Amino acid sequence: MFVGHGLLAFALAATLARLYGWSPARALSFGLLAGAFGLAPDVDILYAPVGVLGTSGPLDAAAGFWAAGNEVHRAVTHSLLVAGATSLAAGLWTTGRRDGRLAAGTALVGIVTVVFAASGGLAAVVVTVFGVTCFGLAHVGRDGLGFTPAAVVAAGLVGTLSHPFGDLFTGEPPALLSPVDTTLLASRITLHPDPTLHLLGTLFAELATAWLAVLVVLWLRDGESLELGGRLSVGTSRRFDRSAGLGLGYAGAAAVLPAPTLSVSYHFVFPLLAVGVAVASVSVVRRLRDGPDWIERVEAALCSGLAAITLAAGAYAVAYLALA
Repeated sequence: MFVGHGLLAFALAATLARLYGWSPARALSFGLLAGAFGLAPDVDILYAPVGVLGTSGPLDAAAGFWAAGNEVHRAVTHSLLVAGATSLAAGLWTTGRRDGRLAAGTALVGIVTVVFAASGGLAAVVVTVFGVTCFGLAHVGRDGLGFTPAAVVAAGLVGTLSHPFGDLFTGEPPALLSPVDTTLLASRITLHPDPTLHLLGTLFAELATAWLAVLVVLWLRDGESLELGGRLSVGTSRRFDRSAGLGLGYAGAAAVLPAPTLSVSYHFVFPLLAVGVAVASVSVVRRLRDGPDWIERVEAALCSGLAAITLAAGAYAVAYLALA
């Protein structure tokens, strides 16, 4: 769900901004800012490479990476309390006034101090990095994109507060109220008792999020107006390459690859992504002679690659069920 967090925040923020009356370009920029904030909580994974030190072999390194990462991952940066307070502080930082920045710095120091007292030094370092990241994104939103402090806070809240809910299907559930010692969810949500079908269900949720983001981009790019119950036309026919159908061939992987699970899925995910990259590359090559509109070529590549991955995942799921 690393990418899905940002895509979900982008889709939500951009759609709400457009419905609020902002121009498509402005709504797109706001969505991108919220999407960046949606990725920010995962800065806690920066500690994970420590676990790779002294390991031998890729599997051992992967195990060490996640073992170290899980010491701090999905904890303080995934807290609704910490994320909300940090987003508000980031908004204060963008006021441009000395008192606003002083209040923002004081708020961040207060957050770090509370986290240190409750969870220790490592958590305090992680939340400091998270805070600096959010302040940096706020600066980009204010000075780079021209948003008001209130809009920056809104983007921050949409991104950081939506992030933890995308983690409810994989690994340990996030500590939603950290550093308060209260557990809202003790275990992840299980989509199916079969671990492979659970993984596939999580994958399809991720793909649905990606398609939602794509539809929002196409809607904003085409300048369409969205009406409740109305028809959404995003001109998709020119954005798909027929080579996406090659993804259906991934059904054969169900017969030759070990069944993937959340614990071990690299052998399934990497070839799946390779199918998407290959189809996206073919799409780019075929459109090199179509003129200078590189944005349309990128859109076609992304749509075609995503379509190939979706077809491949669906074909694998059907084959897996047939062989079970």
